[in-house]
Parts: sequence; C-alpha cells; structure tokens
Amino acid sequence: MNHVKLARRFRVEKPKRFRLRRFDPAETADFSKEAAERIVAKHAPRLTDLQERLYAENRWALLVILQGIDAAGKDGAIKHVMAGLNPQGCVVHPFKVPTAEELDHDYLWRAAARLPPRGDIGIFNRSYYEEVLAVRVHEDLLEKQRLPAKLVTKRIWKERFADINAFERHLVRNGTVVIKIHLHISKGEQKRRLLARLDEPAKRWKFSMADLAERKLWDKYMDAYEHMIRNTSTAEAPWYVLPADNKWFARLVMSTVIIDVLDRLDLEFPKFDRPALRSMKRMRKTLRAE
Repeated sequence: MNHVKLARRFRVEKPKRFRLRRFDPAETADFSKEAAERIVAKHAPRLTDLQERLYAENRWALLVILQGIDAAGKDGAIKHVMAGLNPQGCVVHPFKVPTAEELDHDYLWRAAARLPPRGDIGIFNRSYYEEVLAVRVHEDLLEKQRLPAKLVTKRIWKERFADINAFERHLVRNGTVVIKIHLHISKGEQKRRLLARLDEPAKRWKFSMADLAERKLWDKYMDAYEHMIRNTSTAEAPWYVLPADNKWFARLVMSTVIIDVLDRLDLEFPKFDRPALRSMKRMRKTLRAE
C-alpha cells in the first residue's frame, strides 16, 4: 500500500456516517512491526526535507492537532515521528488545565495565541477540542468559564462545533494547513498502559489517580469523541482516526499523513532570477579570492 492510500484510508470523509465503533483500534493494515518501523525511519529524512522547504518558502504554516484519551500515545508519537525535525521551526504546545487568565477569555484565545507562524510546524498536544470533550463530560468545567447564563443552552455544543469549523476555515484560508489526528485505543489497551506506568519505575511519574477517575467515564468520552468528529471533520480540515493499540502502527500512519499533506502543497525552495544569480556569482568570486 503506497503512502497516499494509507493516509487516506483513515481520513474521515463522510462525517455524518461516522461511527467510532467501526474503527478497530488494533488494526495494522497487514503491516508488521518491523516493516512499519523501517518505513518510519525512512520517513524521517523526507519530513526533514519537507520542513526545510516549508521554512524556506515561508508561505504556509502547518498545525498538527493530536487528541486522544489518557495513555493514547500522544507524547510518544510526537517524540518518534518528529524526531528529525529542526526545533527552530517546530514547536510543541501541550494544553493543560486553563489558567485564570485563559478562563477570562473565550476558549479559542489561548490556542490562537500559539498558532505557528508561516514556515513553521506547530503541534498541539490536546487543543481547543477539549472544550467539546472534557468540558462536555465534566459540566463543572463549563461553569468555571463564567459564561453569561443565557448563553449556556442545550445548543452550546452545536454552537461550539460551528465556531471551531469557522475558526479552522479561517486558518486554512490564510495559509495554515490543519491536520487533526485522533489516536484511537481500546479500553483494554489503556488498562495495560496504565498498569505499565505503575509497574515500571521510569513511567510512574506519568500516573495520576485522575486517570482512574477519567477511565470510569470511558463511554461518555467515546460518545463525545464521536460527536466531535462527526461535526468537525470538514473538507478544509478533516479528521484522521488512527488505530493506536499498536504504537508502531499509529506512528507509521501519522508520519504518512503528514508527508501526504505536505507533499500536496508542492513546496519549493526560493528561485532566483538572472540578476540575483549574477550577484551570487560575484559574491562567490569575492569569497574565493580572500
């Protein structure tokens, strides 16, 4: 399977028909772990080249949004897939509990302030989509936002979906390409990973009692993810649902998706006209004469 077909296999193109349960989190598309890891290794120099072209052309920006339940593998995917990129043009921002200042603004404010500039790659580890995920599951979080009471109606989630779609449409129309990835794992795999955090000394720092509390809300979160994807996978910014029970396969698809999207931008290094080339020739002659 070539990279174009693999990338588009997991793209949500008919969101109204989307059902999360139809996506098998353990799927590997007949790849072996060894083959997948070889391909990811080969992808590294290609991603490096595409990043250099993106930076040099300085017209587009790339925003990669990663969403997934606790222990879905977001941190590891960033570490392995983006390992070869130049930190100067690639910034990762993890979105945590909003600060008091952030709560005093609209929910898109803190994300807008961290968008990548032209030529750069920005990675959101969680994002403004928490506003239709965690905030939807935990109603007390919505209360903390101190919205005027008359604005908090039964339509608030549909309104937020519409606002997010408009926000992303604005980004795309102004040169920011948006890649949205949901790392989809099973409840059983999450249990295994949480136990690993307890069993392995090097991973214990990652464990929190809050993980267990959130796990009890699994069904509510899955419903929220399904509604989110159904309502915000658009032609401008589609969702990709990646089977993530096998980390190596999720990383393969993630790197493939990013390469596919960047390839379609036809990125080029700046070209120079004849006067500029003649000037470079003179500069080269001067430097060599030193």
